[in-house]
Amino acid sequence: MTATLDRAPAATAPRIVSVGTAVPPEHYSQEELLDLFGITDRRVRSVFLLGSIRQRSLVLPPAAPDGTRLRENQGDLLDKHKAWAVSMGSDAMSLCLKRIGADLSEVGYLCCVTSTGFLTPGLSALMIRELGMDWHTARADIVGMGCNAGLNALAVVGNWAAAHPGRLAVMVCSEACSAAYTMDSTMRTAVVNSLFGDGAAAVAVMADPGPGDGDGEEGPVRRLEGPGILKTASVTIVDAIDAMRYDWDRDQDRFSFFLDPQIPYLVGAHVEGVIDLLLDGTSLRRDDVAHWLVHSGGKKVIDAVAVNLGLTRHDLRHTITVLRDFGNVSSGSFLFSYDRLLQEGVVRAGDYGVLMTMGPGSTIESALIQW
Repeated sequence: MTATLDRAPAATAPRIVSVGTAVPPEHYSQEELLDLFGITDRRVRSVFLLGSIRQRSLVLPPAAPDGTRLRENQGDLLDKHKAWAVSMGSDAMSLCLKRIGADLSEVGYLCCVTSTGFLTPGLSALMIRELGMDWHTARADIVGMGCNAGLNALAVVGNWAAAHPGRLAVMVCSEACSAAYTMDSTMRTAVVNSLFGDGAAAVAVMADPGPGDGDGEEGPVRRLEGPGILKTASVTIVDAIDAMRYDWDRDQDRFSFFLDPQIPYLVGAHVEGVIDLLLDGTSLRRDDVAHWLVHSGGKKVIDAVAVNLGLTRHDLRHTITVLRDFGNVSSGSFLFSYDRLLQEGVVRAGDYGVLMTMGPGSTIESALIQW
């Protein structure tokens, strides 16, 4: 277990200054998905219908003559991932910048996160081309880290922003989860197929320029409001390295997700230690945290976090409603919750918040922020 203190001098503290999200246009209820894929097994249907998900945004394969959906091969899935990761990521980033009146030309650094397909060149290069961004934009891609990766990337973006005060850095999490499905009506795939949705989220990060800083050679210096990223803490549970994985399914002749049923208990057993580590040395207690933005990993995972941290449904209201309305959108889920918190309009200056993600490793990531 490790902790890092990312608090920079006041003049260069990285701040989250904007957020944007995007999903595909088609939404499906759990009942509709069961019918479209002709799933009649009672056990599988119960997994779909008892998971606290009302609908998800998904890019489904074309319809067969009988109305059910055709089976996509691995090449089809890779094509889907490439097209929709770029499309959704571009939409989320455009909205993120629009909300602060920023132009693409102001973005100095782009970090892209995805785990639902493999791309070379990476998503960042494809988005730079798609959006017509400056070819000199610095970039990085974080691939294969799964649902926890948004906070790993946020640390990278925050460090770049701290080193370039007044310049915008953007993180994009774009996950075409429907490009990683194996629809075979078995219990092995039921949990994954019932849980994940397609979606993308973007955040803009900036470090405050010094009081005397003006426009420089790299472009105009901006000053924007948003919570500062104060500290991070994480744990990698290597004894459970196989509990969450995306690997080759020889029976299906494609890549597929696997989620161990014990995941909620793994998260519950370690989440308290991570938060204690995050707050250690800050003089803060859990009760001092006003806002909890937790990954929408599934009903049982959310329940495990609530029980072990002593949180209420109100504390996790945005996590719960994001799961209900979008399913688990992987690495960007916590940013969907963050967006809803901002739209709610209840945040006050000085409030503390905790961001938390969970994913393969098995890993729990957390960050402490303050408005």
